[in-house]
Amino acid sequence: MAARIDLTLDCANARLLADFWKAALGYVDEPPPAPFTTRGEWLARFDLPADGSEDDGAWLCDPDGIGPRLSILRVPEPKRAKNRLHIDVRVPGHGGPGERWDRIRAESERLVRAGGRVLEEFDGHHVLMADPEGNEFCVAAAPA
Repeated sequence: MAARIDLTLDCANARLLADFWKAALGYVDEPPPAPFTTRGEWLARFDLPADGSEDDGAWLCDPDGIGPRLSILRVPEPKRAKNRLHIDVRVPGHGGPGERWDRIRAESERLVRAGGRVLEEFDGHHVLMADPEGNEFCVAAAPA
C-alpha cells in the first residue's frame, strides 16, 4: 500500500492563506478529529505557546477525499527563498493546445482575483504564480 501525504505551508497569516487555497483548490475546512467537536477543543490538548491562538493554523481537505490534506501553520520567521517543493494546480478539460491555454489563463486570472499574483507565463504550457504570501505554484492543464 502506498503512503498518503499531507502538505504543510508555513506562513505569517493562516486565515489569509486558508481562504486563498480553499478558493484555489475547492477545499474545505477539515473537521476536528474525533471525539472533538471544535478545532479549539482539539488544540487545547496541546502545550501551545501563551501567545498562540486557534487562528495560528488552518487544516483543509478535499471534500471528495482524493487530494492530500493541507495544513497551514503560522511560524515566526519570514519566507526567505524559493520553494523547493511547489503545488501544481491542474485545470481539467480536454481539447487542443489553444483551448487548454485559454483554460489555464482563465484559471490564473481567477486566482489573481482570489489574492494570488502571476510571476511568469510559459506561453501555451503553464503559468507560474505566487499565493498571497509568496509561495510559488503553477497553473497547468491536467494530463490528457
